[in-house]
Amino acid sequence: MSWDPEKIGAALGKAVKRTAAKMKETTKPSPPTQGAPMYRTNIRSVPKVEGLPREDGWVDMQVQFLIDKKSAGANHVVGWTVLKPGARHERHLHRNCDEFFIVIKGKGHIYSDIGEEPSVEGDVVYSPRGCWHGFNNTSNDDVVLVWGWMGAGSIEDSGYQVDTSDHRE
Repeated sequence: MSWDPEKIGAALGKAVKRTAAKMKETTKPSPPTQGAPMYRTNIRSVPKVEGLPREDGWVDMQVQFLIDKKSAGANHVVGWTVLKPGARHERHLHRNCDEFFIVIKGKGHIYSDIGEEPSVEGDVVYSPRGCWHGFNNTSNDDVVLVWGWMGAGSIEDSGYQVDTSDHRE
């Protein structure tokens, strides 16, 4: 018996092509997995949170939870906050989630582990879980923050804790 490398190569090539064609016929792409439906809202239709206790660090703040566990079944929160002149969110931390905020409008001071630092429009701040943070509107204009918690869909889930030793009058 003689071995012709060209015939063997041609036969092997045909076999590979037939196998690939069969696999293509029998393997159908799986449909996308069905997760939760998209959630959409508008700032104008989300009520401001009422009754945020001053003693828990919420000082004259207008807070809206735009996306959270209650509204969208999410394991995170996206929020919108307006701080009028003199309003602040006292130094606090979250034991169970990370937080970010973006200063959309205005200026003031960020509370951090190292004290107070000036903050202006365009600042983006990330606070990992367990990191003390907050914001004080020290200006004469409104401050607008967009913020989020990653890893908690509600204040209860976030492990929120305010630094009571640092409260101002």
